[in-house]
Amino acid sequence: MTAIRFGKIALQGLVLPPAGKRLTIYDTKVSKLALRVTSAGTKTFYVVKRAGTEMAWVKLGTFPEMTVERAQAEAERILGEFATGANPAKVRRAFKAEPTLTEFFSEYGTRHGAKKLAWAADQQRFRDYLQKPLGDKKLTSITRAMIARIISNAQQAGKAVATVRNIRALASGLFSKAIEWGYLDANPAQGVRVAGLKVARDRFLQADELPRFFAALAEEPSIAMRDFILLSLLTGARRANVCAMHWREIDLAAGNWRLPVTKNGTPQTVTLCPEAVEILKARQEATAGGFVFPGIGATGHMVEPKKGVIRIMERAGIPYGRNEADGVTLHDLRRTLGSWQARMGASLAIIGKSLNHKSQQATAIYARLDLDPVRASVNTATAAMLEAGGMKSAAEVRPLAKRGAV
Repeated sequence: MTAIRFGKIALQGLVLPPAGKRLTIYDTKVSKLALRVTSAGTKTFYVVKRAGTEMAWVKLGTFPEMTVERAQAEAERILGEFATGANPAKVRRAFKAEPTLTEFFSEYGTRHGAKKLAWAADQQRFRDYLQKPLGDKKLTSITRAMIARIISNAQQAGKAVATVRNIRALASGLFSKAIEWGYLDANPAQGVRVAGLKVARDRFLQADELPRFFAALAEEPSIAMRDFILLSLLTGARRANVCAMHWREIDLAAGNWRLPVTKNGTPQTVTLCPEAVEILKARQEATAGGFVFPGIGATGHMVEPKKGVIRIMERAGIPYGRNEADGVTLHDLRRTLGSWQARMGASLAIIGKSLNHKSQQATAIYARLDLDPVRASVNTATAAMLEAGGMKSAAEVRPLAKRGAV
Protein backbone atom coordinates (compact mmCIF):
# COMPACT_ATOMS: atom_id res chain seq x y z
CA MET A 1 0.00 0.00 0.00
CA THR A 2 1.49 3.35 -1.10
CA ALA A 3 1.06 6.30 1.27
CA ILE A 4 2.25 9.91 0.98
CA ARG A 5 1.46 13.20 2.64
CA PHE A 6 -1.34 14.64 0.51
CA GLY A 7 -0.73 18.14 -0.77
CA LYS A 8 -1.55 20.10 -3.91
CA ILE A 9 1.96 19.97 -5.36
CA ALA A 10 2.42 16.30 -4.43
CA LEU A 11 -0.83 15.23 -6.11
CA GLN A 12 -0.20 17.36 -9.19
CA GLY A 13 3.19 15.70 -9.60
CA LEU A 14 1.99 12.11 -9.46
CA VAL A 15 3.16 9.92 -12.33
CA LEU A 16 0.13 8.47 -14.14
CA PRO A 17 -0.19 4.67 -14.28
CA PRO A 18 0.12 2.80 -17.61
CA ALA A 19 -2.91 2.54 -19.89
CA GLY A 20 -5.61 0.31 -18.42
CA LYS A 21 -4.17 0.38 -14.90
CA ARG A 22 -5.11 2.35 -11.80
CA LEU A 23 -2.99 3.75 -8.97
CA THR A 24 -4.30 3.94 -5.40
CA ILE A 25 -2.45 5.93 -2.76
CA TYR A 26 -3.34 6.79 0.82
CA ASP A 27 -2.85 9.94 2.87
CA THR A 28 -0.41 9.69 5.79
CA LYS A 29 -2.36 12.36 7.69
CA VAL A 30 -5.85 10.78 7.32
CA SER A 31 -5.11 7.10 6.88
CA LYS A 32 -8.54 6.15 5.53
CA LEU A 33 -8.42 8.84 2.84
CA ALA A 34 -7.44 7.38 -0.55
CA LEU A 35 -6.83 8.82 -3.99
CA ARG A 36 -7.44 6.73 -7.09
CA VAL A 37 -5.57 7.84 -10.21
CA THR A 38 -6.44 6.55 -13.69
CA SER A 39 -4.19 6.44 -16.74
CA ALA A 40 -6.32 9.24 -18.22
CA GLY A 41 -5.36 11.51 -15.32
CA THR A 42 -8.60 11.43 -13.31
CA LYS A 43 -7.86 11.74 -9.57
CA THR A 44 -10.69 10.87 -7.20
CA PHE A 45 -10.82 11.09 -3.39
CA TYR A 46 -12.44 8.26 -1.39
CA VAL A 47 -12.97 7.32 2.22
CA VAL A 48 -12.18 3.62 2.57
CA LYS A 49 -14.06 1.85 5.35
CA ARG A 50 -15.08 -1.71 6.04
CA ALA A 51 -18.85 -2.19 5.85
CA GLY A 52 -19.67 -5.65 7.13
CA THR A 53 -17.63 -8.16 5.15
CA GLU A 54 -16.98 -5.74 2.28
CA MET A 55 -14.81 -2.67 1.82
CA ALA A 56 -16.82 0.46 1.10
CA TRP A 57 -15.34 3.17 -1.09
CA VAL A 58 -17.22 6.39 -0.36
CA LYS A 59 -16.56 8.85 -3.15
CA LEU A 60 -15.83 12.40 -1.99
CA GLY A 61 -14.90 14.29 -5.16
CA THR A 62 -12.22 14.76 -7.79
CA PHE A 63 -8.94 16.63 -7.49
CA PRO A 64 -8.27 19.52 -8.00
CA GLU A 65 -11.97 20.57 -7.99
CA MET A 66 -11.97 19.24 -4.42
CA THR A 67 -8.93 20.50 -2.58
CA VAL A 68 -6.78 18.31 -0.34
CA GLU A 69 -7.90 20.27 2.72
CA ARG A 70 -11.60 19.79 1.91
CA ALA A 71 -11.09 16.08 1.24
CA GLN A 72 -9.27 15.60 4.54
CA ALA A 73 -11.91 17.50 6.48
CA GLU A 74 -14.78 15.55 4.85
CA ALA A 75 -13.01 12.24 5.42
CA GLU A 76 -12.43 13.00 9.11
CA ARG A 77 -16.08 14.02 9.52
CA ILE A 78 -17.40 10.80 7.97
CA LEU A 79 -14.95 8.64 9.92
CA GLY A 80 -15.82 10.44 13.13
CA GLU A 81 -19.53 9.86 12.64
CA PHE A 82 -18.91 6.24 11.89
CA ALA A 83 -16.68 5.77 14.96
CA THR A 84 -19.12 7.41 17.38
CA GLY A 85 -22.13 5.69 15.92
CA ALA A 86 -23.84 9.00 15.22
CA ASN A 87 -24.25 8.17 11.56
CA PRO A 88 -22.70 4.75 10.88
CA ALA A 89 -25.30 4.10 8.17
CA LYS A 90 -23.75 6.70 5.85
CA VAL A 91 -20.91 4.45 4.74
CA ARG A 92 -23.16 1.41 4.66
CA ARG A 93 -25.73 3.26 2.54
CA ALA A 94 -23.03 4.38 0.13
CA PHE A 95 -21.89 0.82 -0.35
CA LYS A 96 -25.40 -0.59 -0.43
CA ALA A 97 -26.40 1.87 -3.15
CA GLU A 98 -23.63 0.57 -5.39
CA PRO A 99 -25.03 -2.16 -7.66
CA THR A 100 -23.82 -5.71 -7.81
CA LEU A 101 -22.64 -6.98 -11.18
CA THR A 102 -25.97 -8.78 -11.69
CA GLU A 103 -27.91 -5.60 -10.90
CA PHE A 104 -25.68 -3.60 -13.19
CA PHE A 105 -26.09 -6.16 -15.99
CA SER A 106 -29.84 -5.59 -15.79
CA GLU A 107 -29.32 -1.83 -16.13
CA TYR A 108 -26.82 -2.44 -18.93
CA GLY A 109 -29.41 -4.47 -20.80
CA THR A 110 -32.06 -1.78 -20.52
CA ARG A 111 -29.82 1.13 -21.45
CA HIS A 112 -27.53 -0.49 -24.01
CA GLY A 113 -27.39 -4.26 -24.37
CA ALA A 114 -30.88 -4.88 -25.76
CA LYS A 115 -29.98 -2.67 -28.74
CA LYS A 116 -27.16 -5.01 -29.75
CA LEU A 117 -27.64 -7.72 -32.35
CA ALA A 118 -25.66 -10.10 -30.13
CA TRP A 119 -27.67 -9.35 -26.97
CA ALA A 120 -29.03 -12.91 -26.64
CA ALA A 121 -25.47 -14.28 -26.86
CA ASP A 122 -24.28 -11.74 -24.27
CA GLN A 123 -27.00 -12.85 -21.86
CA GLN A 124 -25.99 -16.49 -22.30
CA ARG A 125 -22.29 -15.68 -21.70
CA PHE A 126 -23.13 -13.67 -18.59
CA ARG A 127 -25.21 -16.53 -17.15
CA ASP A 128 -22.65 -19.22 -17.99
CA TYR A 129 -19.39 -17.51 -17.10
CA LEU A 130 -19.75 -14.28 -15.12
CA GLN A 131 -22.84 -14.47 -12.93
CA LYS A 132 -21.85 -17.29 -10.58
CA PRO A 133 -18.36 -16.04 -9.65
CA LEU A 134 -19.07 -12.29 -9.79
CA GLY A 135 -22.82 -11.66 -9.88
CA ASP A 136 -23.24 -10.90 -6.17
CA LYS A 137 -20.13 -8.71 -5.91
CA LYS A 138 -20.25 -4.92 -5.84
CA LEU A 139 -18.71 -3.32 -8.92
CA THR A 140 -15.83 -1.67 -7.04
CA SER A 141 -14.88 -4.96 -5.38
CA ILE A 142 -14.25 -6.76 -8.68
CA THR A 143 -10.55 -6.93 -9.48
CA ARG A 144 -8.41 -7.71 -12.50
CA ALA A 145 -7.32 -10.92 -10.79
CA MET A 146 -10.94 -12.11 -10.61
CA ILE A 147 -11.45 -11.52 -14.32
CA ALA A 148 -8.15 -13.22 -15.15
CA ARG A 149 -9.20 -16.26 -13.10
CA ILE A 150 -12.47 -16.57 -15.04
CA ILE A 151 -10.61 -16.37 -18.35
CA SER A 152 -8.03 -18.91 -17.18
CA ASN A 153 -10.72 -21.32 -15.95
CA ALA A 154 -12.56 -21.13 -19.28
CA GLN A 155 -9.38 -21.90 -21.18
CA GLN A 156 -8.46 -24.79 -18.89
CA ALA A 157 -11.96 -26.18 -19.42
CA GLY A 158 -11.16 -26.42 -23.13
CA LYS A 159 -13.39 -23.59 -24.32
CA ALA A 160 -12.64 -22.32 -27.82
CA VAL A 161 -10.44 -19.26 -28.11
CA ALA A 162 -13.31 -17.35 -29.74
CA THR A 163 -15.58 -18.18 -26.78
CA VAL A 164 -12.98 -17.02 -24.24
CA ARG A 165 -12.34 -13.89 -26.25
CA ASN A 166 -16.08 -13.11 -26.23
CA ILE A 167 -16.27 -13.62 -22.44
CA ARG A 168 -13.48 -11.12 -21.95
CA ALA A 169 -15.05 -8.72 -24.44
CA LEU A 170 -18.37 -8.83 -22.59
CA ALA A 171 -16.69 -8.16 -19.25
CA SER A 172 -14.67 -5.30 -20.69
CA GLY A 173 -17.77 -3.82 -22.33
CA LEU A 174 -19.73 -3.98 -19.09
CA PHE A 175 -17.04 -2.21 -17.07
CA SER A 176 -16.52 0.39 -19.80
CA LYS A 177 -20.18 1.34 -19.49
CA ALA A 178 -19.84 1.35 -15.69
CA ILE A 179 -17.09 3.94 -16.09
CA GLU A 180 -19.15 5.95 -18.57
CA TRP A 181 -22.16 5.95 -16.20
CA GLY A 182 -20.14 6.97 -13.14
CA TYR A 183 -19.91 3.70 -11.21
CA LEU A 184 -16.19 3.01 -11.73
CA ASP A 185 -12.98 4.87 -12.43
CA ALA A 186 -11.10 2.04 -14.17
CA ASN A 187 -11.81 -1.15 -16.11
CA PRO A 188 -10.67 -4.31 -14.26
CA ALA A 189 -10.82 -6.33 -17.49
CA GLN A 190 -8.13 -4.22 -19.15
CA GLY A 191 -4.81 -5.98 -19.31
CA VAL A 192 -6.37 -9.45 -19.04
CA ARG A 193 -5.08 -11.47 -21.97
CA VAL A 194 -6.50 -14.49 -23.75
CA ALA A 195 -3.72 -17.06 -24.14
CA GLY A 196 -3.41 -18.54 -27.60
CA LEU A 197 -5.39 -15.78 -29.26
CA LYS A 198 -4.71 -16.11 -32.96
CA VAL A 199 -3.41 -13.35 -35.14
CA ALA A 200 -6.23 -11.49 -36.84
CA ARG A 201 -7.23 -13.09 -40.12
CA ASP A 202 -6.19 -11.41 -43.33
CA ARG A 203 -7.81 -13.88 -45.75
CA PHE A 204 -9.73 -12.55 -48.72
CA LEU A 205 -10.52 -13.72 -52.23
CA GLN A 206 -7.50 -13.31 -54.49
CA ALA A 207 -7.66 -12.18 -58.11
CA ASP A 208 -7.01 -15.70 -59.41
CA GLU A 209 -9.81 -17.10 -57.18
CA LEU A 210 -12.52 -14.71 -58.29
CA PRO A 211 -13.24 -16.37 -61.70
CA ARG A 212 -13.74 -19.75 -59.96
CA PHE A 213 -15.80 -18.13 -57.23
CA PHE A 214 -18.16 -16.36 -59.65
CA ALA A 215 -18.48 -19.48 -61.84
CA ALA A 216 -19.41 -21.57 -58.79
CA LEU A 217 -21.82 -18.87 -57.63
CA ALA A 218 -23.59 -18.92 -61.02
CA GLU A 219 -24.17 -22.67 -60.61
CA GLU A 220 -25.76 -22.32 -57.17
CA PRO A 221 -29.33 -23.66 -57.41
CA SER A 222 -30.71 -21.36 -54.69
CA ILE A 223 -31.45 -17.92 -56.13
CA ALA A 224 -31.77 -16.45 -52.63
CA MET A 225 -28.36 -17.83 -51.66
CA ARG A 226 -26.73 -16.40 -54.79
CA ASP A 227 -28.20 -12.98 -54.09
CA PHE A 228 -27.27 -13.19 -50.40
CA ILE A 229 -23.63 -13.99 -51.10
CA LEU A 230 -23.37 -11.39 -53.86
CA LEU A 231 -24.79 -8.68 -51.60
CA SER A 232 -22.46 -9.76 -48.80
CA LEU A 233 -19.53 -9.35 -51.16
CA LEU A 234 -20.66 -6.11 -52.82
CA THR A 235 -21.66 -4.30 -49.61
CA GLY A 236 -19.11 -5.71 -47.15
CA ALA A 237 -21.94 -5.93 -44.57
CA ARG A 238 -21.90 -8.38 -41.67
CA ARG A 239 -23.79 -11.67 -41.99
CA ALA A 240 -26.41 -10.77 -39.35
CA ASN A 241 -27.20 -7.48 -41.08
CA VAL A 242 -27.61 -9.03 -44.52
CA CYS A 243 -29.81 -11.80 -43.09
CA ALA A 244 -32.09 -9.23 -41.44
CA MET A 245 -32.07 -6.74 -44.34
CA HIS A 246 -35.52 -5.14 -44.58
CA TRP A 247 -37.05 -3.09 -47.36
CA ARG A 248 -37.89 -0.23 -45.02
CA GLU A 249 -34.13 0.29 -44.57
CA ILE A 250 -33.39 0.54 -48.31
CA ASP A 251 -33.54 3.57 -50.59
CA LEU A 252 -32.85 2.24 -54.07
CA ALA A 253 -33.16 5.66 -55.69
CA ALA A 254 -30.42 7.06 -53.46
CA GLY A 255 -28.42 3.83 -53.45
CA ASN A 256 -28.39 3.64 -49.63
CA TRP A 257 -29.08 0.97 -47.03
CA ARG A 258 -29.65 2.46 -43.58
CA LEU A 259 -28.88 0.08 -40.71
CA PRO A 260 -30.48 1.35 -37.47
CA VAL A 261 -28.11 -0.74 -35.32
CA THR A 262 -24.93 -2.72 -36.01
CA LYS A 263 -22.54 -4.91 -34.03
CA ASN A 264 -20.82 -1.73 -32.83
CA GLY A 265 -24.09 -0.49 -31.39
CA THR A 266 -24.16 2.43 -33.82
CA PRO A 267 -26.24 3.08 -36.96
CA GLN A 268 -24.62 2.83 -40.38
CA THR A 269 -25.47 3.89 -43.92
CA VAL A 270 -24.19 1.31 -46.39
CA THR A 271 -23.66 2.59 -49.91
CA LEU A 272 -25.10 0.33 -52.61
CA CYS A 273 -23.05 0.01 -55.77
CA PRO A 274 -25.00 -0.17 -59.08
CA GLU A 275 -24.68 -3.97 -59.16
CA ALA A 276 -26.12 -4.27 -55.65
CA VAL A 277 -29.03 -2.01 -56.64
CA GLU A 278 -29.81 -4.24 -59.63
CA ILE A 279 -29.86 -7.35 -57.44
CA LEU A 280 -32.21 -5.68 -54.99
CA LYS A 281 -34.51 -4.47 -57.75
CA ALA A 282 -34.81 -8.06 -58.97
CA ARG A 283 -35.70 -9.27 -55.49
CA GLN A 284 -38.08 -6.43 -54.75
CA GLU A 285 -40.86 -7.81 -56.96
CA ALA A 286 -41.25 -10.92 -54.78
CA THR A 287 -40.29 -9.67 -51.31
CA ALA A 288 -41.24 -5.97 -51.19
CA GLY A 289 -42.59 -4.82 -47.84
CA GLY A 290 -40.83 -7.38 -45.67
CA PHE A 291 -37.43 -8.95 -45.32
CA VAL A 292 -35.23 -9.04 -48.40
CA PHE A 293 -34.30 -12.64 -47.51
CA PRO A 294 -37.44 -14.07 -45.86
CA GLY A 295 -37.30 -17.27 -43.82
CA ILE A 296 -39.74 -19.69 -42.22
CA GLY A 297 -38.30 -19.53 -38.70
CA ALA A 298 -39.23 -17.39 -35.73
CA THR A 299 -37.21 -14.40 -36.94
CA GLY A 300 -38.99 -14.27 -40.28
CA HIS A 301 -35.72 -13.95 -42.18
CA MET A 302 -32.76 -16.08 -43.28
CA VAL A 303 -30.64 -17.06 -40.28
CA GLU A 304 -27.73 -19.30 -41.24
CA PRO A 305 -26.35 -19.31 -44.82
CA LYS A 306 -23.32 -21.44 -43.94
CA LYS A 307 -24.37 -24.53 -45.92
CA GLY A 308 -24.83 -22.49 -49.07
CA VAL A 309 -21.42 -20.85 -48.67
CA ILE A 310 -19.80 -24.28 -48.23
CA ARG A 311 -21.48 -25.59 -51.40
CA ILE A 312 -20.21 -22.67 -53.45
CA MET A 313 -16.66 -22.84 -52.08
CA GLU A 314 -16.50 -26.59 -52.73
CA ARG A 315 -17.55 -26.07 -56.37
CA ALA A 316 -14.95 -23.31 -56.69
CA GLY A 317 -12.21 -25.50 -55.23
CA ILE A 318 -11.59 -23.00 -52.44
CA PRO A 319 -11.14 -24.40 -48.90
CA TYR A 320 -13.85 -23.32 -46.46
CA GLY A 321 -13.44 -22.51 -42.77
CA ARG A 322 -11.04 -20.90 -40.33
CA ASN A 323 -9.32 -24.18 -39.55
CA GLU A 324 -8.75 -25.21 -43.16
CA ALA A 325 -5.42 -24.38 -44.79
CA ASP A 326 -5.97 -20.96 -46.37
CA GLY A 327 -9.71 -21.44 -45.88
CA VAL A 328 -12.35 -18.81 -46.64
CA THR A 329 -15.40 -18.00 -44.50
CA LEU A 330 -18.45 -15.86 -45.16
CA HIS A 331 -16.88 -13.07 -43.09
CA ASP A 332 -13.89 -13.13 -45.45
CA LEU A 333 -16.19 -11.83 -48.20
CA ARG A 334 -16.59 -8.70 -46.06
CA ARG A 335 -12.81 -8.52 -45.78
CA THR A 336 -12.54 -9.02 -49.53
CA LEU A 337 -14.32 -5.74 -50.24
CA GLY A 338 -11.99 -3.87 -47.89
CA SER A 339 -8.91 -5.47 -49.45
CA TRP A 340 -9.99 -4.49 -52.96
CA GLN A 341 -10.69 -0.96 -51.79
CA ALA A 342 -7.12 -0.86 -50.49
CA ARG A 343 -5.83 -2.20 -53.81
CA MET A 344 -7.60 0.61 -55.60
CA GLY A 345 -5.96 3.22 -53.38
CA ALA A 346 -8.64 3.93 -50.76
CA SER A 347 -7.45 5.32 -47.44
CA LEU A 348 -7.84 3.40 -44.20
CA ALA A 349 -10.39 5.97 -43.05
CA ILE A 350 -12.53 5.42 -46.16
CA ILE A 351 -12.34 1.63 -45.74
CA GLY A 352 -13.22 1.90 -42.06
CA LYS A 353 -16.22 4.08 -42.82
CA SER A 354 -17.56 1.76 -45.51
CA LEU A 355 -17.18 -1.34 -43.30
CA ASN A 356 -18.27 0.43 -40.08
CA HIS A 357 -15.09 -0.47 -38.24
CA LYS A 358 -14.78 1.28 -34.90
CA SER A 359 -11.72 2.23 -32.87
CA GLN A 360 -10.98 4.90 -30.31
CA GLN A 361 -8.37 6.47 -32.55
CA ALA A 362 -10.33 6.49 -35.78
CA THR A 363 -13.95 6.97 -34.72
CA ALA A 364 -13.81 10.78 -34.85
CA ILE A 365 -12.33 10.68 -38.34
CA TYR A 366 -14.96 8.22 -39.58
CA ALA A 367 -17.77 10.36 -38.21
CA ARG A 368 -16.64 13.35 -40.28
CA LEU A 369 -16.46 11.45 -43.57
CA ASP A 370 -19.06 12.17 -46.22
CA LEU A 371 -20.63 9.24 -48.05
CA ASP A 372 -19.49 10.45 -51.49
CA PRO A 373 -15.85 9.28 -51.21
CA VAL A 374 -17.05 6.07 -49.57
CA ARG A 375 -19.46 5.43 -52.44
CA ALA A 376 -16.78 6.12 -55.03
CA SER A 377 -14.38 3.74 -53.30
CA VAL A 378 -16.96 0.94 -52.97
CA ASN A 379 -18.04 1.33 -56.60
CA THR A 380 -14.45 1.26 -57.85
CA ALA A 381 -13.58 -1.78 -55.74
CA THR A 382 -16.68 -3.77 -56.71
CA ALA A 383 -16.12 -3.01 -60.40
CA ALA A 384 -12.51 -4.20 -60.08
CA MET A 385 -13.60 -7.43 -58.33
CA LEU A 386 -16.14 -8.20 -61.04
CA GLU A 387 -13.63 -7.48 -63.79
CA ALA A 388 -11.06 -9.76 -62.16
CA GLY A 389 -13.72 -12.47 -62.03
CA GLY A 390 -14.44 -12.13 -65.73
CA MET A 391 -17.82 -10.47 -65.13
CA LYS A 392 -19.05 -7.31 -66.79
CA SER A 393 -21.71 -6.84 -64.12
CA ALA A 394 -23.51 -8.65 -61.31
CA ALA A 395 -26.33 -9.37 -63.77
CA GLU A 396 -24.12 -12.05 -65.35
CA VAL A 397 -23.90 -13.86 -62.03
CA ARG A 398 -27.54 -13.56 -60.98
CA PRO A 399 -29.46 -16.59 -62.21
CA LEU A 400 -31.11 -16.54 -65.63
CA ALA A 401 -34.32 -17.43 -63.86
CA LYS A 402 -37.69 -15.78 -63.93
CA ARG A 403 -37.26 -12.22 -62.66
CA GLY A 404 -38.45 -11.78 -59.11
CA ALA A 405 -37.89 -15.38 -57.98
CA VAL A 406 -36.65 -15.81 -54.42
